[in-house]
Order: sequence, then C-alpha cells, then structure tokens
Amino acid sequence: MRCALSVWERSSTVRVVPSARPRKLAKVPFVELAGGRLQGVVSSGSDIGRVYVSSVEAGTYAFSCSTNNNRPCGGARGGFCNHIRALIGEAVLQYGAERVARYLKVDVPGEQADTQGLTSAMTSTRPAQGDRSAAAQVFSRFLRHLAYLEFTPTTAPVPEMHWFPTTGAVA
Repeated sequence: MRCALSVWERSSTVRVVPSARPRKLAKVPFVELAGGRLQGVVSSGSDIGRVYVSSVEAGTYAFSCSTNNNRPCGGARGGFCNHIRALIGEAVLQYGAERVARYLKVDVPGEQADTQGLTSAMTSTRPAQGDRSAAAQVFSRFLRHLAYLEFTPTTAPVPEMHWFPTTGAVA
C-alpha cells in the first residue's frame, strides 16, 4: 500500500528557512505567514506594556489591528495603521518581498517588490477592515514562542515537544 504523504510530510521535521535579512525584534517581535494571512505582534509606540495583534488577509487585504486586550487600534480606521505597515516591513525582512507578495497574492512589478510597493498595491484596493477573531490565536502562539526562550539550552529531549519524532524514526 502506497502512502499519500510526501517524504517531507512523513519525516515530521520542519525545514527552517533562514531570514531574508536580519531584523530587530523590538518593534515587531513576532511575524508569520499563516492561516491565509500575514499576522504578527507589534509593539506599541507609546506604551511599553502594550502590544498590537495585526493581520492582513491574503487576496482581499482585509486588515485587522487590536491590542492584546482585544481593543481596536485607533489608527486602523479606514486604512492600514502604522502597526500594519511595520508588520509588512518586518515580513519583507523575514521572508523577502517576493515570498510575501506571493503569499498575500499581491501583483507588483519586479522593481516595486519592496515594502513600499507591497503596501501601496494593497492599500490602492481600499481593503475593508477584517475580522479580529484570530487575534487571540496569534497572541497565544506568540506567548508560546516566548516560553521557549525561558528554557535553558539543552540537547536533551524537551517533554513539550515529544510529539516530534527523531529524524531517523520509522513511522
């Protein structure tokens, strides 16, 4: 009987793609292309204790920005706020402009494939304000990533990750 999964799916290991360019984590500590959205956590410019969960949906560019307490961002009324613009900029640093454009389905000419070009192409469509319901999931994933920073470096198995089989394991 032949397995329908590809080799990489059967191996249960994830290929880590290095950043396109190094980025500073102070302003946008978490950015990901997941769930059909560019989404992440952006630090507040005015309050050190506040962060915003921002997202842009692929294809429609519907946007959402709210605090970690699910309060709407005051700057995201009718268009991309500075948090979303910062998120796009960091995504371009993390993944490269071409990959972000492909994921979000943004049609930009090669010479305009940068943060400014992507942002302009998306905002020119006058996207609608999107649903904020995914903010809790994104923020939860960010907190889970932060928890791993508290672990002491070790080569021993990490109990929370026991479901990742060793590379040579046979399924």
